[in-house]
Amino acid sequence: MTVNERVRQIRKALNMYQTDFSKAIRVSNSYTADIENGHRIANDRIIRLICLTFGASESWLKTGEGEMFETSAAEKRDRILRLFNELNPDFQDFALTVVDRLLLLQNRNPQNGE
Repeated sequence: MTVNERVRQIRKALNMYQTDFSKAIRVSNSYTADIENGHRIANDRIIRLICLTFGASESWLKTGEGEMFETSAAEKRDRILRLFNELNPDFQDFALTVVDRLLLLQNRNPQNGE
């Protein structure tokens, strides 16, 4: 099975029409159709968009190995580390600030009136 066929398999597993799938990853419907029909290559940018948008496993999408969707904590950690390493240092600092704030919100005790 090719990468292009796996793109179609992800869309079908999500029970999505090509139109909705295309909108979600911000490409035209014809672009998605061309990928699924093998007339266009699913490049790294498209693969990354699909994985980020739908939680698909990049490894599975590229090679067919493993699970279609990332589910384990280890896979999520690996994914976030890969993405973090792609950011420039200023955005890495911003990402850390956002995560710190998310942890504060998560740990906030509603009974304390915070």
